[in-house]
Amino acid sequence: MAESICRALRDGALEGEHAAALTIKDSIASPFGFDVFAHVFSKLSSYILASKYQSRGLVLVAFSRSPSFYVDLLKRRGVDVASSHNWIQILDCYTDPLGWKDGVGECGSGTKSLNEASQIASFCKNVKDVETFFSMVVELGTGLVGRGKVRFCVAIDSVSEMLRHASISSVAGLLSKLRSHDQVSSIFWLLHSDLHEDRVTAVLEYMSSMVASIEPLNQYANGQRGNWNNLSLLEQNCTRGKFHIRFKRRNGRVRVACEEFCIEQSGIIFTSISSEDEKINQSLLPKLQFNLQLSEKERIDRAKVVLPFEHQGNGKPIQIYDGRRSQEDSVTEAVPISTSKSQTNEETGKGEIIYFRDSEDEMPDSDEDPDDDLDI
Repeated sequence: MAESICRALRDGALEGEHAAALTIKDSIASPFGFDVFAHVFSKLSSYILASKYQSRGLVLVAFSRSPSFYVDLLKRRGVDVASSHNWIQILDCYTDPLGWKDGVGECGSGTKSLNEASQIASFCKNVKDVETFFSMVVELGTGLVGRGKVRFCVAIDSVSEMLRHASISSVAGLLSKLRSHDQVSSIFWLLHSDLHEDRVTAVLEYMSSMVASIEPLNQYANGQRGNWNNLSLLEQNCTRGKFHIRFKRRNGRVRVACEEFCIEQSGIIFTSISSEDEKINQSLLPKLQFNLQLSEKERIDRAKVVLPFEHQGNGKPIQIYDGRRSQEDSVTEAVPISTSKSQTNEETGKGEIIYFRDSEDEMPDSDEDPDDDLDI
């Protein structure tokens, strides 16, 4: 399912539609949202280099990590950064987001990563000015792909950091303007949900076409995390978790999927849920006063019921009342049929359904609207 998210972002938006949007949501119980963000970021970067992406450039808004960190990340993931200035630009909101430092025009020197980052990084010295922030993102994107029908992608490594400096209405307006921009193909961001009110999370999820939630593999009993009895659960949740994905399709339907992930030195690895976990999930049904499944006898009895319009194939002509003949004709014709059928049914043990129209006033079946005669 994680790969399907990357493919959905890769395919981008159709003409006249908003850009595809992904919210990656984590919490303190399972703080692996950045690992998922890094995985998606690396995948889309490789798609751009291989010309398999609707976008031809990527604008990364860096709040929680420095530009040199992302250069090293791409190197570790095997992405060629030699020509990075041709397809990626980083808006540096990490070094000096409020313009308090002097000499921020120099990205740094002394290491190769810093020198490479200085070629693709631009500084934002006032993240509170949302309008200027939007203009800088668009200018960096159009500087990569030019103006026209060529598109670019936008990645924000922490919307939670943005919400420290701007209101939710301003941030939501910014994201909405980016989604509706003609040259933005897709956009994705990371959100630490437990740092915000539920209404803030709901607004960002509503704006997204995909929501990826990171949850712990095992829930703690009674919410107690420091209990020694839960030590094994703590160890498991330190490297593993569940990845819930919700897709909102263009026709309005919602598809939900789930898989597991494991954190390793090489990165995050996604796997399908084991069959044992599926059995456990199926057994966790609410206790109801009625059965949701049929017994063996009920299934056999249901299989013996002969439907009115089902041909039995016994070699004899079958005449079943179709609702369009008069009641007198149907009664005279139905008597021998029901008699012969009753004998056959007694032998075969099958049931039968015969329909008689209540009166002549009842209209035959048709495709007309039955409420046409109502004065509405």
